[in-house]
Amino acid sequence: MARRPSADGRRRTTIKDVATRAGVSVPTVSRVLAGNYPVATATRTKVLRAIRELDYVVNAHARALAGATTKTIALVLHDIISPFFSHIAQGVEEQAAAEGRVCLVRTTHGDADRELAVVEMMREQHGDAVILVGGASQRDEYRERMTRFAHALDDAGSRLVLCGRPSLGPDVPATVVEYDNEGGAFAMTSYLLSAGHRRIAFVGASDMASTPTERVGGYVRAHESFGVPVDPALIVPGEFARSSGHHATRRLLEHGPEFTAVFAVTDIVATGVLHALREAGRRVPEDVSVVGYDDIPVAAELTPTLTTVRVPQLELGRTAVRLALHRHEPGTGQHVVLGTHIVVRDSVAPR
Repeated sequence: MARRPSADGRRRTTIKDVATRAGVSVPTVSRVLAGNYPVATATRTKVLRAIRELDYVVNAHARALAGATTKTIALVLHDIISPFFSHIAQGVEEQAAAEGRVCLVRTTHGDADRELAVVEMMREQHGDAVILVGGASQRDEYRERMTRFAHALDDAGSRLVLCGRPSLGPDVPATVVEYDNEGGAFAMTSYLLSAGHRRIAFVGASDMASTPTERVGGYVRAHESFGVPVDPALIVPGEFARSSGHHATRRLLEHGPEFTAVFAVTDIVATGVLHALREAGRRVPEDVSVVGYDDIPVAAELTPTLTTVRVPQLELGRTAVRLALHRHEPGTGQHVVLGTHIVVRDSVAPR
C-alpha cells in the first residue's frame, strides 16, 4: 500500500519505513522512540540514523486535523537526579500547573541524538511547547536539525523553548530563556584573581556543549582583563560528575602544574575536587581555594561551605513556560537573560 501523502503533497514516512531502513522490527522502532524499554546500543544507533535520514515524525495527523490541543508541555533535560536540573524542572512544573498544563518529562543523559529524536516525536503532538534544558551540542549538524525543528513546531502552533542554552539565531522561531553563564564565570574568576590567585585551575572543560564552553570563556576573559596569562595546562577537561572532579584533581596533584585555586565547572564537580584535595592532605582554603557554579543546596552544606555562582534555577523554569504560553501577547519578549551572582562562603582564602 502506498504511503499516505502529507498536507503539502509529499509522501509521509511511516514507522514501517524506518524499521525497513534500519533492518529491525516495527516494535523495536517503537521502543527506541518511547525510550522505556532496553534496546542494544548498536540497534538504537541504527534506528536513530534511519529516523534522521527519513525525517520521520510520529503520526499524529488525526489530532492535527481535529485541531485539538493536548494541553501539555514537554520538558527534555539531561536527567532528573542532578539538583540543578531538578530545580529547573520544578519551576517548569509549577508554572505549567498554574497555566493548566500537564508536564511530560523526558531525559537524554547528554545524548544529543536522543534529544533530537525526542523533539522529532513531539513536533507533531500538538503540545504547547517543547522545553530543552541545559547545555546544547556544538555540532553544526545538531544546530541545523534543531533549527528545522523550531520552524516545524512553530508551523504546528507549538513552540521550541531553549532554557539555559543560547539562541540558535535571530531568525529561528524559538523562545530563549538563558542566564549570564559566561558573565558568572568571569565574575568568579575575577574574584579569585582579586584575592591574589594567579594559578587557577579550571576543572570540567569541554568543547562539546555550550555550558562548559561559555564558562571557560568567562574564565579566559577574566584573566585577560587582569593581564594574567592563561596556562592551557590548567584548563582540565571533564564531565559534570563528582567522579570527574575527583579524577581531574588527582591528575593535577600528581602530574599537573602548580595551582592555588580550583574553579569547578559545577558544584557537583566541586564536591569531587574537595574529596581529592582532602585525600592528598591539602587544606581548603588554607592551601587551595575551591569555587563552583550553580549554587545547588549542597553547596551550603559542604565543609568548608562552597563559594559559588548562583543560577536562578526555579525562575528559569517558570519563565520558560510563561513566555512560551504567552508569546502572542503584546510586550512579551522571547529572549530573556537572567542574572547570576557570586555567593561568598568559606572555601576561598587570599594569597
